[in-house]
Amino acid sequence: MDAAVKALDKARGVDDGGNPAVSVVVPCFNGGRYLDGLMASLDRQTLHGFETIIVDDGSTEEATLRKLAALEGRARIVRQDNRGLSAARNAGIAAARSAFVAVLDCDDTFEPPFLEEALALLQGAPPDVAMVVSHLRLTGAAHGVVERYFNAFDLLFTNTLHSGVMLRKAAWQAVGGYDESMRQGYEDWEFYLRLSQAGYRGIELPKVYYNYALATGGMLISRSSQVHAALWRSMRTKHAAQYRPLAILKLWRATRGGNSRISLAKAALALVLTWVLPDAWYSRLIMEHRRRKLLEGRLPSLTSQSSNGYAGVDGTVRQS
Repeated sequence: MDAAVKALDKARGVDDGGNPAVSVVVPCFNGGRYLDGLMASLDRQTLHGFETIIVDDGSTEEATLRKLAALEGRARIVRQDNRGLSAARNAGIAAARSAFVAVLDCDDTFEPPFLEEALALLQGAPPDVAMVVSHLRLTGAAHGVVERYFNAFDLLFTNTLHSGVMLRKAAWQAVGGYDESMRQGYEDWEFYLRLSQAGYRGIELPKVYYNYALATGGMLISRSSQVHAALWRSMRTKHAAQYRPLAILKLWRATRGGNSRISLAKAALALVLTWVLPDAWYSRLIMEHRRRKLLEGRLPSLTSQSSNGYAGVDGTVRQS
């Protein structure tokens, strides 16, 4: 272990010679303007003894390069050529020294208790629990709270999770990490599908601990939604066994008594539309649906506070 890593460990309260309790992995491509806020949110975490790994995915912006250089004493900086979000996450997780990894995009933040509470849940869960996910608060172009959860059936049809989860590194290794060929979005959704297919599951931390910065020109609205049909078709092709009618029916029966929000009829309609509509039409339908929900004020404002002082989940909407 080099002197720089030892100094970082000491600053974060990691025992000499030991591994950090959690590794926080942050991909960054020309996102230097977000890093002060990100680091401030990590400084406020109630958990001590974690490491922060920022993966510079070939940034070209001078301000970002200067900011990354300035953070050398507060985080481990892993540098690589520009290979995309999946490759950056994989590089950061591969470098992680903890068995538990929190994935966080550079423009998003965790609320102060997230690392501590998610780690306690994951450490106390059986090995087939691969991740912990909290609810999220939208910031930026939209405001409101979105409930996130794991359900194997629903996950076939929509990403019921989000990118900012805490993972077991062993589960990430077992399924081969994020698909680095997926550079237009949905790489986290496809990764969760592989975890589900491998017999892993996730558990919900029912508090609003993830702040997701939504931008009108960001990945979800301006890129992924516009090619939704093609992306989802590629996922169905890759996981063809899961999307066979009998497999879908069997999984629906196994999960319908739990936390599933998607009816069998709605799932069938989604598949039928992909068969009868041109890709451009279906993608436009999805994009307009998301714009109405996320950008036109149809999400509720936060109206209550939980007893710990962070936003509660009253008035939560469910996003598909």
